[in-house]
Amino acid sequence: MQTTVKMGERRFGRFNWLGMMTLSKREIMRFLNVWTQTLAAPLVTAGLFLAIFALAIGPTRGEVLGVPFVEFLAPGILMMTVIQNAFANTSSSIVISKVQGNIVDTLMPPLSPFELVTGFVVGGMARGLLVGVTIVAALWLMLGMGVAHPLWLLAFLSLGAAMLAALGLAAGVMANKFDQIAAITNFIVTPLAFLSGTFYSAEALPPLMSTLIHWNPVFYLIDGARFGILGVSDTAPAVGLFIVFATTLALLALCWHWFRIGYRMKP
Repeated sequence: MQTTVKMGERRFGRFNWLGMMTLSKREIMRFLNVWTQTLAAPLVTAGLFLAIFALAIGPTRGEVLGVPFVEFLAPGILMMTVIQNAFANTSSSIVISKVQGNIVDTLMPPLSPFELVTGFVVGGMARGLLVGVTIVAALWLMLGMGVAHPLWLLAFLSLGAAMLAALGLAAGVMANKFDQIAAITNFIVTPLAFLSGTFYSAEALPPLMSTLIHWNPVFYLIDGARFGILGVSDTAPAVGLFIVFATTLALLALCWHWFRIGYRMKP
């Protein structure tokens, strides 16, 4: 018996799971096809950061928060690498579609704004988390570092990847060419990552800087990853998790709104 679709009713149901999963799979396959750039390169970069700081500062620097400096540094570099890759995946996907003129292929499928945002963000999260798992394994093999609180680490890595994937999606919507994405990366994402306690503890900062750093949501990601791996942190992990969760929701809501109205997306 043939079913009829009423005016305004979606033939794929209330939620198009197949379409959303197909979009997510496309985003995942996009970075897996160039894994030497998207997975191997970040691992090498993180290893170089650790090696340089270990050789230049490690032997002379005392303990930070009760742990050796190199071990204190490792979780920050882990989270910094995760969020940079999550941001790069979503932002590059949108901008490439705009530059190549096939952004219509993203807008025409029967996907709601929520499904589009979810599909892109899942792809960004997958890249960030895959890089993160690889670095955690490398830290265990090379430095013998375990994970003090696995669930906390997983929560912060997942939310960190989601937050920066959403930020990358917003940046991709705003940008029309690669120069604009590079500017957002250089002047927003990189400063947020480097000025977030990756290389130092908030306790060592002057009062003004210590106050300012607590307004940076990436600080709570770095601090949460440090708690997950080492069991030490500058702030309570539950507070950091709440702030990161709220920031992620706000960014996702912004992306949903922009996709709903077609902001800077329609050719």
